[in-house]
Amino acid sequence: MEGFNSWVLFSTVLIPFAAVAIILLIPGEQQRELKAVSVVAAVLALAASIYVFFAYDYSTGGLQLTGQFEWLNALGISYHQGVDGLAVPMILLTGVVFLTGTLISLNVTRSPKEYLVLLLLLVAGVFVVFVSLDLFFFFFFFELAVLPMYMLIGIWGSSSDFGTFLRPKEYGAMKLVLYLVAGSVLVWIALIAVYIESPVKTFDLLLLKEVAFSREFQLIFFPLFMIGFGILAGLWPFHTWSPDGHVAAPTAVSMLHAGVLMKLGAFGIIRVGLELFPEGAQAWMPVLIGLGTVNVIYGAISAIGQSDLKYVVGYSSVSHMGYVLMGIATLEPLGVSGAVLQMFSHGIMTALFFALVGAIYDRTHIRDITILEGLGKKMGVTAAFFGIAGLTSLGLPGLSGFVAELLVFIGLFRTYPVLAILGIIGAAITAIYILRLLGKVFFGPISKEWDHLPDLSKTEGVATGILVLFLVGVGLYPLPLMQMINSGVATLLVRVLG
Repeated sequence: MEGFNSWVLFSTVLIPFAAVAIILLIPGEQQRELKAVSVVAAVLALAASIYVFFAYDYSTGGLQLTGQFEWLNALGISYHQGVDGLAVPMILLTGVVFLTGTLISLNVTRSPKEYLVLLLLLVAGVFVVFVSLDLFFFFFFFELAVLPMYMLIGIWGSSSDFGTFLRPKEYGAMKLVLYLVAGSVLVWIALIAVYIESPVKTFDLLLLKEVAFSREFQLIFFPLFMIGFGILAGLWPFHTWSPDGHVAAPTAVSMLHAGVLMKLGAFGIIRVGLELFPEGAQAWMPVLIGLGTVNVIYGAISAIGQSDLKYVVGYSSVSHMGYVLMGIATLEPLGVSGAVLQMFSHGIMTALFFALVGAIYDRTHIRDITILEGLGKKMGVTAAFFGIAGLTSLGLPGLSGFVAELLVFIGLFRTYPVLAILGIIGAAITAIYILRLLGKVFFGPISKEWDHLPDLSKTEGVATGILVLFLVGVGLYPLPLMQMINSGVATLLVRVLG
């Protein structure tokens, strides 16, 4: 590990693990101390993420803040870290959602020690994936980020009432894990094939990128990366775990699930699939862009038909991740840049959505939009913040979603103009269900049973206010983030297209 900046990057990984060790030493009944440790860890992780963002020199580009620890030399496995212009925004996104999700978690009273340990392990896994340049560590912590979800949902989640039947939280937890483990199996098969096929017998990504894998090998194994990682990104038709998982998860877990975990899938396609198999990527991108288009339209239409607030946001996430997949598949500078910016924007937006839905549910114990009405009269800040999230979702100029979707659409028109038109139709459908949702839940006459609802607490206000700040800030001044992303995209496309 060389230099102070490299150690700061390593601290983003170390801080959550250190917090887990400290929390394990604190008795479970000392809830205040447990929560204080988690908040301090989240603040430090965000501070380190912000430092990494400003320490990275986008004018130079390439991998920076690198460092390496040897582990199993005989198998070619080491802890090897580094970031480029694609990873740095994801680290910042993780830091923001980690802090805001931890603040929202302060109201957890059931077994908070175990809850916080699992939450911190999830975040630690995410950080390692975004900084790892060793594919063994990449995969191992990819799994570590996913597996705690089963217990977090199965123990602290909530069941869904469909009117005619009850869908238990255990269903959502098991469905999520089965789908994501199936995707992981595909990824692991491809990684083992890469290790066996490579003459250097290493998991180091930088060394594997120098190996000229045959076109036939790439055509066979790229789809395993595309589908394996794509499942976590909500790729249609393997997306159905996502809305059910969102609905069953507790609020902070939904925030991390939609805000960060789904981005691991898209990031995996970029970091592993595109960089290792450039020829395979070029051949399979038309398939990915076709599936991504279905994501956009199908997710938006499905969101219209939902009456549960969480299901609306869950299917909206499926739709918006479609723009990410479409942008990646264009292999066009603006399209790919828009996809990465959409990953950041969508992560902040959905974290805000789920934080606000959680606040509404905590006060009303209802998520049915056919019953909720006129809440804006009593929950003004909630209504205002929900409106900002909704307008970001439908791509209003001045908010981060507009910039991201505009770049994706330009990239699509340059490569697949017919699919670009379908993408715009998906955005129009998004406007329909978002405006309908805002009008029904927050405006109109208020029922007497909601007459004494409190607005956001101070903690909830701080958490959601941070998220709103990023949505507005990136929307009004996206240049710093775009300069960072463009430097990474330029290097990526040189690798893929030559």
